[in-house]
Amino acid sequence: MKLVEGKVVIITGASRGIGRGIAEIFAKNGANVAFTYSSSVESALELEAELNKMGIKAKGYQSNAADFTEAHTFVEAVLADFGTVDILINNAGITKDNLLMRMSEEDFDKVIDVNLKSVFNMTKAIQKTFLKQRSGSIINMSSVVGVKGNAGQTNYAASKAGVIGFTKSVALELGSRNIRCNAIAPGFIETEMTAKLSDEVVQGWRDGIPLKRGGTTEDVANACLFLASEMSAYITGQVLNVDGGMLT
Repeated sequence: MKLVEGKVVIITGASRGIGRGIAEIFAKNGANVAFTYSSSVESALELEAELNKMGIKAKGYQSNAADFTEAHTFVEAVLADFGTVDILINNAGITKDNLLMRMSEEDFDKVIDVNLKSVFNMTKAIQKTFLKQRSGSIINMSSVVGVKGNAGQTNYAASKAGVIGFTKSVALELGSRNIRCNAIAPGFIETEMTAKLSDEVVQGWRDGIPLKRGGTTEDVANACLFLASEMSAYITGQVLNVDGGMLT
């Protein structure tokens, strides 16, 4: 059984890492995929080709979700190309880590824009479509850091905590129209970003996790799939920690 057969999903920031993993799992489960990327043109084209080979329709768009106008233009383009949208996954995110003492205003603002403002921009852009069809699932990528904080990541933690507050408020506003909004809080997920860390540091992370391993992009993608599908039809306003028990 393909859980999202024939549905159209938008995924922001999908050319690599968690976003790419989500795109692949959704395509395998029958969804047509529209995704954004910022600068990785080659990776985006490669992903587009890979997804289309699965017998679904996939298209990448170079678009900055942190820009209000670009987000609206992108959603209009997807609606023109795909006819509708059923699922929105706000995944685009960056880090610019530093102790507060050394953090520049620019590094704070940039992280808030990409990680939090983009969620507002995209949700606002798709809201009219979801209201019209009286259905839709919005999934916002938060982080365990947004739940518990982390030294050296005040900007990132603030952005990801903001995503949780936004998610719960949207769930309350749109629930009566059968539009659901949930957040996922990944823990230590092993991607090309974490591959840059030393083996010692990575092992240190793994040792502190009850399941004794880092998460995979597939672990996060499967949680997204559940929240996007009818299997979670009575779930909204929730934060699902995908963290191997890190916050337990």
